[in-house]
Amino acid sequence: MILPPATLGMLGGGQLGRFFVSAAHELGYQVWVLDPDKNSPAAQIAERHFCVAYDDYAALDEFAAGCAAITTEFENVPADTLDYLAKFVPVRPHGGAVAICQNRIAEKTFLRDNGIPHGPFAAIRSEADIKNAPKELFPAILKVARFGYDGKGQATVNNVEEALIAFGHFKGEHCVLEQRLSLDYEVSVVLARDQDGKIACFPTGENQHTRGILDVSIVPARTTGCVKSDAEDVAARIAEKLGYIGTMGVEFFVSRGQLIVNEMAPRPHNSGHYTIDACITNQFEQQVRALCGLQLGEPRAHSASVMVNLLGDLWYDGDTYREPDWAKLYAIPNLKLHLYGKHHARPGRKMGHFTVIGENAEAVQKAALAARAAIGIKD
Repeated sequence: MILPPATLGMLGGGQLGRFFVSAAHELGYQVWVLDPDKNSPAAQIAERHFCVAYDDYAALDEFAAGCAAITTEFENVPADTLDYLAKFVPVRPHGGAVAICQNRIAEKTFLRDNGIPHGPFAAIRSEADIKNAPKELFPAILKVARFGYDGKGQATVNNVEEALIAFGHFKGEHCVLEQRLSLDYEVSVVLARDQDGKIACFPTGENQHTRGILDVSIVPARTTGCVKSDAEDVAARIAEKLGYIGTMGVEFFVSRGQLIVNEMAPRPHNSGHYTIDACITNQFEQQVRALCGLQLGEPRAHSASVMVNLLGDLWYDGDTYREPDWAKLYAIPNLKLHLYGKHHARPGRKMGHFTVIGENAEAVQKAALAARAAIGIKD
């Protein structure tokens, strides 16, 4: 076990890293953050900020020398960086697991090879791959294999010709071509796995997206107990097959009643933010516990909850930049507001979230949607 007041390392300094720093501080640890952004939200509250590139090996040497263990909040940290640091200090999750999750071709291949439910797909590395793709894949979604998130790097394509045009717009980046499925709804499971293989799953959440960005997460999910149980079982199997240690999120489509894995995130997940206010242990404390070899906490929810993302669009009234009227949210006693301390708001950027909690799920949902409208979020 790694015990306080040890120093922990965090690669990436966004809002997920900020919540990790806060959780680590509450448990008595110190945290160093390595992130090239001088305005890193996590670095604002960490003991030290290495404002360098992820491949600055001199800085990595100093970082590893001062940290008892290292984790990440950002799946696009180079796997080579994780592997390098692992020569000197425990790194959880390991670089191999992150490498699979950060490349959609590797991710889909992993799911296929391990018999985990997934949608039909084809790996696209050239125009010839598009021309030779099974015609039954269309209509489809073409997604860049790396660095796509929140709906970025994606295009809906109805046929080969449209896929070729989209591939050209992506400048020949490797992609996956995924059959476009009819969706009943979407769910996700956030879990933690420790070094002994013990897994603790948080309650399954129901997710609603707007323009490819998570908008609302509802817990408990309005679905069957069978879907919830199956989602937790599949997510646990993924973590086991990856040899994963830490907190991770698995997103699912439910299509014609069938559960299908959409994506895996080797880190805490936006849809798990409700755990901060609604669970005995939250996803970030679990990340600290798994990293340090501590026993995992109880993931059980003590309240029903609805989490709503706050995007940078709220800071704009036409072309005028202004702070949203937070008094409208603070007036709701069972609403918990979290702002991430980001330097500047821009449309589509996640600036914060709020979670409404309570005993009655229907009342919580009604209050959260009313608060969402009151602060100015448009459908």
